[in-house]
Amino acid sequence: MSDPELKRGFASDNNSGVHPAVMKELLRVNRGHVVGYGDDPFTGTARELIRKELGPETEVYFVFTGTGANVLGLAGVMRSWNSVITSHTAHIETDECGAPEKFAGCKVLSVDTPDGKLKPEMLARHMHGFDFEHHSQPKVISISQATEMGTVYTAGEVKALADYAHRNGLLLHMDGARIANAAVTLGVPFSEFTTDAGVDILSFGGTKNGMMYGEAICFLKPGLSEGFKYLRKQGMQLASKMRFISAQYIAYLSGGLWKECASHSNRMARELQRRLKEINGIKITQKVEANGVFVIMPDRVAALLSREYFFYPWNDQISEYRLMTSWDTTSDDVAQFADRLKNMMSDYR
Repeated sequence: MSDPELKRGFASDNNSGVHPAVMKELLRVNRGHVVGYGDDPFTGTARELIRKELGPETEVYFVFTGTGANVLGLAGVMRSWNSVITSHTAHIETDECGAPEKFAGCKVLSVDTPDGKLKPEMLARHMHGFDFEHHSQPKVISISQATEMGTVYTAGEVKALADYAHRNGLLLHMDGARIANAAVTLGVPFSEFTTDAGVDILSFGGTKNGMMYGEAICFLKPGLSEGFKYLRKQGMQLASKMRFISAQYIAYLSGGLWKECASHSNRMARELQRRLKEINGIKITQKVEANGVFVIMPDRVAALLSREYFFYPWNDQISEYRLMTSWDTTSDDVAQFADRLKNMMSDYR
């Protein structure tokens, strides 16, 4: 039976396949027997590669999913009476089905942000009720890098938030599902806008950038991970055949694959932005700083176009849609999509 035609769309970088170098590494480690649950040499190598990027004191715990990484990372430093403050577009607020509340037991407090980025002055409304038993106690500020709006925090912006958090007795968590895209945009090492900027807990992802699955929870300050190995087991995120998560990070980090993939997807997003700017009636709503392009287009056109190139609505009230590029998006994909949209817009008018 022949395979169906699998056209590359613009719905999500999760929809892309696995980079051949990652597949090759998975095949390489798929031999013989090694100790399970992370006590294998491949997992040891992967931990050291991450420490090389983030700092020698980094404690690394591999898990299956991004939601697992975010929720367990938060649960490791919070109690049920604590709250986490985040953007209203953050994954932990909009796309994790209440998992932080259910499994960490904490309260999620959101802040409206026009571009997905928190700023210290936005947080004041939640900075109250400390040591007052009738209020949840703020404990963590959580940011996404790159944000769900495709924007990127500078190292200075991250440091300002970390300093604000620490002055108020809070911790700073970073959802790094697209951290590689942010690093490419900034042109600096991972450590410059994480460990060195004061981030305490990092979800270090690669699934959206060429890996098959798996994330790394990274505690960047000594003492934060105490007892976490038990929490990971209770949270059903301890992989028995851990080498098949960690081996992906070996391929991802040892030869610069992360940079190659993220550079390409960012470049495709800029190319898509350029092509869409040439189409009358299409409005780009956010800065294109990573691999996301947010556009306003007529709903009728979007409905027809998404049947050919799948993508998601973002804000129904203003007919805003999200277009994501991936490590395997091609210039032809971009050109064909833009040409089809241009023709549809001509017919629409």
